[in-house]
Amino acid sequence: MIDLHTHSTFSDGSDTPEALAAKAHDLGLSALALTDHDTTASHDEMAASCAHYGIELVPGVEVSLRDNEFPMQRGGETVPRNVHVLAYFLPLDADHPLQKELASLRHDRDVRNLELVAVLQEKGFELLTLDYLTQISGNVHSVGRPHFARAMFELHPEIVGERTDERWNGIFIDWLGNTGRAYIPKTSMPIERFVDAAKGSGTVFSIAHPLVNYVDGFSPNVIEATMPRVMASLRERGFRGIEAYYGGTNAPTRSLMVKLTRDAGMIPTGGSDYHGHYKEDVSLGIGRVGDLRVPDEILTELKAAR
Repeated sequence: MIDLHTHSTFSDGSDTPEALAAKAHDLGLSALALTDHDTTASHDEMAASCAHYGIELVPGVEVSLRDNEFPMQRGGETVPRNVHVLAYFLPLDADHPLQKELASLRHDRDVRNLELVAVLQEKGFELLTLDYLTQISGNVHSVGRPHFARAMFELHPEIVGERTDERWNGIFIDWLGNTGRAYIPKTSMPIERFVDAAKGSGTVFSIAHPLVNYVDGFSPNVIEATMPRVMASLRERGFRGIEAYYGGTNAPTRSLMVKLTRDAGMIPTGGSDYHGHYKEDVSLGIGRVGDLRVPDEILTELKAAR
């Protein structure tokens, strides 16, 4: 069993790379991809920890990009769709064009976080500051939405209430998500620009949680009507994988997504999308429901696609 979608304290996860590797060992995972947002700075620490526990590490990253081929409606207007992309076996050299694009995305994130702090302060979260968020995350460049959510609960329960699982999930809908009261649009970097920067490097791209990105509702009919066209488009643009084994969906949905991915001639990648206590209902390796099992042979296919 493997897990190809996890996060650490280098982005918006609560576990250090060492703690993450230890948990993977206890679960019996044979391989792990650490896919922190916009950065591979965690790689060296994670590599040492995985080597200690005898776990194969897949270099990875998760990024937010624009898919202009599939625009969406927001506030009565048509806007580019923001999607999450997983990149595996990417180059780690800071001078590589792909790493320079990651640096650009990190800069965009820093600017966006400052804007989000200002918007939230205007809406009553007067105690919420970038310094407070940095104390939570440990690094100003790793501040993400879970850190904002935690700060909102800790500093202003009179606005958002006491933290519960339901309210935690709701804060991303009501405040921080793309329909929320404090939403700040993410990067304007298109998918094509990021993929193009990786040419010749052996990087393998997969779309993360595709149903979250592209589908309104998870009914089988909607999925079958929507995803084949999306998959075909992504394949034409350099993607080899679709995260069909996603930790946030149930077994029938995963089975359908695996079938559609195979029909599209692509690799059904998979992972839990583990964030530690920032997503307390999602467990490493086994996902939200607890029955996620990403087959070992998926990693073999990804290696062959390099």
